[in-house]
Amino acid sequence: MKSQGNLLCWLFLLLLSMPATGTELLLLTKYQPGMDVDGWLMSEKLDGVRAYWDGSRLLSRQGNPLAVPDWFTENLPPFELDGELWIARGLFEQTLSIVSRKHPDPAWRRITYHVFEVPHANGGLLMRLNKLEEYLKDYPLEHVSIIPQSVCRDTSHLMEKLDAVVAAGGEGLVLRDPDSPYETGRSRHALKVKRYDDMEGRVLGYRPGKGKYEGMVGALWVEIAGGKRFYIGTGLSDEDRRNPPATGSLVTFKYHGFSSNGIPRFAAFMRVREQPSAASFSKP
Repeated sequence: MKSQGNLLCWLFLLLLSMPATGTELLLLTKYQPGMDVDGWLMSEKLDGVRAYWDGSRLLSRQGNPLAVPDWFTENLPPFELDGELWIARGLFEQTLSIVSRKHPDPAWRRITYHVFEVPHANGGLLMRLNKLEEYLKDYPLEHVSIIPQSVCRDTSHLMEKLDAVVAAGGEGLVLRDPDSPYETGRSRHALKVKRYDDMEGRVLGYRPGKGKYEGMVGALWVEIAGGKRFYIGTGLSDEDRRNPPATGSLVTFKYHGFSSNGIPRFAAFMRVREQPSAASFSKP
């Protein structure tokens, strides 16, 4: 009886810890050279915090409600939206700090909501986005906009656009098949285009620093999807080493391919993607 009671207690706690909704969102697939994307739509991949509007609540990717001020959501449409909470290029950490606070903060005045999808609307991408465009004509919102889409003529055009975005401090591009209906999960009709590969891992612990880093963190001990674990020391600033990402944090790192045992090669820390006490603020 005691073991049964413990099991029931464990199941109850598990249910409490589950996300508020099981909503599955669109996830991007990596663009590979040689893919035929002529005529596809391309847009800048904003380095913001993913946010899903379900018609009444603003949620993180895993369905956890964000502590957002009432003014930010009171005139959002009664239909679903998917987009990025964003301040400006290069200010991801400030964006994350604001939106991950437990209570609505005046700093939300700096945040804008950039929409790239109207989930479950009919038609191709432009038709779906037009639903929001028509709504904003009647109910204009200064803090809400649709991410501009342009037609990709060919690979040269794609690379020119990518170079321009990166030179301006952007992260990369998103390519979308304009005729594809709305879908969820990892999609071959939605691609991310970057000059480097990146990935996310969960911080499990640290390796102490040596030499000039004595008394600081030498490397982060991280785990990626699939359970592979390894250290990341490259890319950490002196401040990162003095005040490293907390255990449980989700961090983004760049890398160059994989070793024979599946470990990312030349992994270099980039930024904290998610605080351990926050909801999941993953990128698409």
